[in-house]
Amino acid sequence: MDFTEIGERGVVLLGCGKMGGAMLSGWIESGLPPAAVTVLDPEPSDWLAGTGVRLNADLPARPAITLIAVKPQMMGDALPALRGLTDTLYVSVAAGTPIAAFEAAFGPDARIVRAMPNTPAAIGRGITAIIGNANATVADLDMAEALLDAVGEVVRLDAEEQMDAVTGLSGSGPAYVFHMIEAMTEAGTAQGLGRELALRLARATVAGAGALAMTGEEPSQLRIDVTSPNGTTQAGLDVLMAELPDLMARTVEAAADRSRELAA
Repeated sequence: MDFTEIGERGVVLLGCGKMGGAMLSGWIESGLPPAAVTVLDPEPSDWLAGTGVRLNADLPARPAITLIAVKPQMMGDALPALRGLTDTLYVSVAAGTPIAAFEAAFGPDARIVRAMPNTPAAIGRGITAIIGNANATVADLDMAEALLDAVGEVVRLDAEEQMDAVTGLSGSGPAYVFHMIEAMTEAGTAQGLGRELALRLARATVAGAGALAMTGEEPSQLRIDVTSPNGTTQAGLDVLMAELPDLMARTVEAAADRSRELAA
């Protein structure tokens, strides 16, 4: 990945918690020089202090990208530190914070990209949805995508309103899958397996099925391929398919609705 322009002008990272740290780790592993990154974080971890980034130092005058990775409730206290910047592309990964909030903070001419990554970004397997404001150019979106691509796939949305659905589906989605692993583990122990064995089986099953799903074949066909008529899988699916579609629809809707409430 070519970070030449980004590296020359520098990157500002506001907040380096789990998501900010995942982003920074991905950038460094992809070849962005640590010295090109200025991190603002009030309680830096030992890991962050040892990365070689410029930590809580003076900001570059016109960084290529300023990535905002603080929690929404901390935004009011954190954003004033960025107001002296010029000619930078603001990229926010803060859930539930609309583009309008950053336009209010940085002015109507600010170039802003709103992004929603998910936690597998920590191992380079995330997926991030992005949308820019009216000032963000195609080149801006390309630059944001290049930086976010370091931690996984990037998709572009047609409208900011879609971000709530993305939040409900992929942003919150890893937690749904983790809970499914928990439930599968408990189901296995109920059938006589030891907990450690059940957990190992559940983890490997979900990870392996996920890898198969990424081959590009339709999930419905993959399901059919593993389901013998009147067999054991069919017996299980008869129970699961009667309830899961509605349950998942309500789950994603609840998370999306909460995202809309946070943005209001």
